[in-house]
Amino acid sequence: MHFTSCINRPPYEAASGFLQVTSGCSHASCAFCSYFKDTRFNKSPMEEIEADIKEIPDYFGAPERIFLQGADGFAADYDVLMKAAELIHKYVPSVKTIGGYARIDNFRNKTVEQLKNMKAAGFAEPYIGVESGDDNILKMVNKGYDAAFAREQMEKLTAAGMSFIANFLNGLGGACYGLAHAQKTAKIYEGMDISMIEVSSLTLVPKTILYRRREKGEFAEAGEHERLEEMQEFIRCLKNKTVFLSEHISVPFRAKANLPEDKEELINGIQKIMDNLPEEKMQAHRQMAANYF
Repeated sequence: MHFTSCINRPPYEAASGFLQVTSGCSHASCAFCSYFKDTRFNKSPMEEIEADIKEIPDYFGAPERIFLQGADGFAADYDVLMKAAELIHKYVPSVKTIGGYARIDNFRNKTVEQLKNMKAAGFAEPYIGVESGDDNILKMVNKGYDAAFAREQMEKLTAAGMSFIANFLNGLGGACYGLAHAQKTAKIYEGMDISMIEVSSLTLVPKTILYRRREKGEFAEAGEHERLEEMQEFIRCLKNKTVFLSEHISVPFRAKANLPEDKEELINGIQKIMDNLPEEKMQAHRQMAANYF
């Protein structure tokens, strides 16, 4: 099978089969990101995709889900994705759903009707790296879109009945900006069909723009307790019925909670961490986490 870079997937996709439809990242300019920098963005030819689909049973057995590879596999053209789904169901009949990482602008050229067709073909719960709903932050980290555009694309997905997974990148605004970031991101998610919100926390690593800015004194990271206060505010402001997931190594606690039912318990649990875990110990965890990127 063709995998231009190493396989990249969330922990909960460990049982999925993997299929490369794009390689690299269609944007590759986010100021905080170090992934896929060694690979130019490319769309896989249909002949290669079909050949790889035929090999899926040899590598992954009979998976119920396929997780598309590439930083944003949903950047593939609509016709290619639909043909890939047809071939997946032909050669790997065990597959029930197809997911993958996505940028929100992967859906710019896909209509609501097309998204409905994709859902009917098995596409479900793409993992979308929205990161933030704050225009100041989106511009600062060069995400390539603003909050209004992100909201428009999420509304299309919701109108098509395609629920999705979104994330919140805790601490992305830096020191003294966490509460505004939390409030604006929770607001942009309001009313959207988000099946799960996964949180991670900004961890600066060499070769990223934000790392260099910090070294020059142009960017100040949020402290660890400040980040947890931001996390609490984000949870407090969320109005979605969704699952909150914290399992990323960059976050100093593990949690899976149903919202809004578990909201107060989750907020109180984070408070206990803040009350009992010193700033220095959490900073040491942050440094350890940086070694994994």
